[in-house]
Parts: sequence; C-alpha cells; structure tokens
Amino acid sequence: MQKLLAETAARAARYSAAIHDRKVVPGADETARLEALGGALPESPCDPAEVLALLDDVGSPATVATTGGRYFGFVIGGTLPAPLAANWLAGTWDQNAAMQIMSPVAAKVEEIVSQWTLDLLSLPAASGVGFVTGTTMANFSGLAAARSALLQRVGWNVEEDGMFEAPPIRVVVGDEVHVSVLRALTMLGLGRSRVIKVPVDGQGRMRADALPVLDEHTVVCLQAGNVNTGAFDPAREICARAREAGAWVHVDGAFGLWGALSPHYAPLLDGVNAADSWAIDCHKWLNVPYDSGIVVVRDPEHLRRALSAGNAAYLTQSAGREPWQYTPDASRRARGIELWAAMRSLGRSGLQDMIERNCRQAKLFADRLRAVGFAVLNDVVLNQVLVSFGTAEQTLRVIAEIQADGTCWCGGTVWRGHTAMRISVSCWATTDEDVERSAAAMIRIAKSARAG
Repeated sequence: MQKLLAETAARAARYSAAIHDRKVVPGADETARLEALGGALPESPCDPAEVLALLDDVGSPATVATTGGRYFGFVIGGTLPAPLAANWLAGTWDQNAAMQIMSPVAAKVEEIVSQWTLDLLSLPAASGVGFVTGTTMANFSGLAAARSALLQRVGWNVEEDGMFEAPPIRVVVGDEVHVSVLRALTMLGLGRSRVIKVPVDGQGRMRADALPVLDEHTVVCLQAGNVNTGAFDPAREICARAREAGAWVHVDGAFGLWGALSPHYAPLLDGVNAADSWAIDCHKWLNVPYDSGIVVVRDPEHLRRALSAGNAAYLTQSAGREPWQYTPDASRRARGIELWAAMRSLGRSGLQDMIERNCRQAKLFADRLRAVGFAVLNDVVLNQVLVSFGTAEQTLRVIAEIQADGTCWCGGTVWRGHTAMRISVSCWATTDEDVERSAAAMIRIAKSARAG
C-alpha cells in the first residue's frame, strides 16, 4: 500500500507540474485512447500498480485542465493545494461522515467549518448547516426546509403525509432563475411550470416592483450572482416585503455569496442575510475538490425536520449535532475536511484576495476585448464577462475556434437575444499572465474570423 500511494503521489505531481503548459482540452487522439480503459472485465485480479499506470497513462491526457489557470468555462474553480492534500488524506482515512460515532473528526470539522462559513459570509450565527454535493442539492435542501416550514404553519406535516392533497405553495422566481433551482423544485414535487416568473432588468436582476402579492404560502427564490452577468437580485427590498407577508426567501448563492468576503463586493449582497435559507457552492469559487456544497437555513430545526428520516435502533445518536440530520444523504464522504483545509490555509485575508483577484481579472478581460472593438454585453460587477464578436454566426464560430485552439476554454450562451461567449474567472491559479495570454488568443482568433 505505501509503495502504491507513493507512486500515486509521484504521478499526481507530474500531472500538476505539466498542467500550465498543456492545451486546456484534450484532442481527438487523447479522447480516442480512452477506449483502452474498456473491453471485457478481467477474469482475475490485476496488480494495483498496473491499474494505476493504465488510468494515468490513458486518463490523464484526456482530462480538461480545469485546475490550470486558463479554463474559463461554466463556473468551475481549480483545487487549492491544501484542500487537495486534505482530500488525499481524507480518502486514506475513508471516513463515513454521517454520525459523530462513525467519525469524530468529520463531525467536529463540520462544526468548525459551519461557524467559519457563517462568520465569513455574514449569515445568522445560529443557522443550521448541511454539507452536500453542490448547489443543486443545496437548493433542494433549503427548499425542502421551506416546504416543511410553510406547510407546518397551516397544520400539514409533509414529512408524514407527503404532498398528496397538501395545501398549495406558491413559488416566485426571476426570469433568469438557474436551472438548479427548477430541478430542485421538480424533485420536491413543487413543479417547474407552476412557478411565477418575475421580469428582470437589463442585467438579469429580479425587478422588485414586478413582484406579485406575497403571503405566508409563498417561497421567493433570489439569485446572488447571475450565472451570465454576475448580477444580484435586490435582496433588501424583496426580503423586507417577504418578511411583512410571512413568505420564505431562499437564496441561490452558488458562487455569488463568496463576494461577501470582500468589502468591495459585499455591498452587492446588501440584505441577503435577511433571507431564510441559502445555497452555496464550494467547488466553484472556494476552489476545493469536487464535489462540495453547503446549505444554510436560519432555523436549524426546519432543516433537520425536512431532511431527518427519524431513527433506527442501531443508529447511536449523541446529544450534539449529528451531521446526517442536515443533509439528504446518510452515508457520505467527509467533504468538510477539504473546506477546513481551504479556509485554514488561506485565512480571511487570503480568501478575500482570491475573490478580489478573480474579479479584477474579469475586468481585465473586459477591458482588453472592449479596447479592440468587441462588445461586452454586461456590467462586469463580479467575475463574469459576456462578449459578442458580431453576429450569432460569427460569435459561435469564434467560440468554436477558441475551444479548438486550446490556449483557453470558454463556453457560449444566449443573453437577452444575443449570442455571446461567457468568460467565468473562478480559479485561484489564474494569473494576470494567463488572462493576457488568453485575451490575446481570443483577439487573434476573432480578428481572423472577422477578416475571413
């Protein structure tokens, strides 16, 4: 085992050392070689070292270099050194983080990270916190708490009696609602087509003046960080109206909530801490390994009641916080260890610097592209940039050629009827040199396409 782990470390180190010099995406040849991983399952055991070698030799060249500094697709962070190392150690420990008795270290680390997260993001200190796979399950968990709380107010126990013949719940979202919220509503039996969509402004922010009448049967879903523009819904005004009406406010803050780490960007989150639940992604802007997300609910009992499945005779409960009561999963890996390592290694100032650096780099992208005549379609308020290279056909052609070039990787989107390339700067490893090199490649390719 020790020799195998040493070989694993050596191979991982070689991969990491080469990540900045390779193309961001694999070529057709590297992808085709993945067939070597298949075939008939061997009849007899294989040497673990040979298995590792095959996986590395064939698999590593076919990876997308998201841990390098020039991947700007979707909102995908890299992996900071400390949480990567903690991930390896936690994998060796192989802890089941469901209960304190199963892993005292996993349970304690979750308590610590809960306190740190609430403090860093200026969320209510007594909130309940659950550690989940990502934003989709964080949205699911927060909205499950909302469903439970609202129905309990009218005397309906959804955990016992389900949704059959339950009193209706109204769900209000913005026109720019993220698909993960709609997916969560679907899984909760609240549906997608039944939601009330509120018009948004030119940056994708929900218009508070267009809100319907709210009441105690309503859940309002806000965005803290639009996935295209980075814009924030006006939380203070909407939360105040919801509070007066007895409505529940849930915040999809996948990456945007991390803006609270910086005094420059915290004003964008004005009033967000008045909501009732929040969904946070950690493998995005906190730059920990996949998969990692956090759900926060103001009243811990709402989260625990919505997600706890009761007890069984063989499950030994302690008097303290039992992690499995705050997540949809029971058995799960101890992902809180990586969060602890990221926060402990960077500290408050390091976390702030990471967020501010990426936001500054997003503005640098916008400046470089705008300076040569390409249209930046959004106000660059955070780490997202939308750029058009002309017509829809021209823009799509440029995106395809940028992706094929391999210097960097960006994806496409459609924003308010305009086809655009979306640049998301979310990786701790991105340097200003990476931005300049990538912007130069974008400009070179776009000018060539325009000339052609």
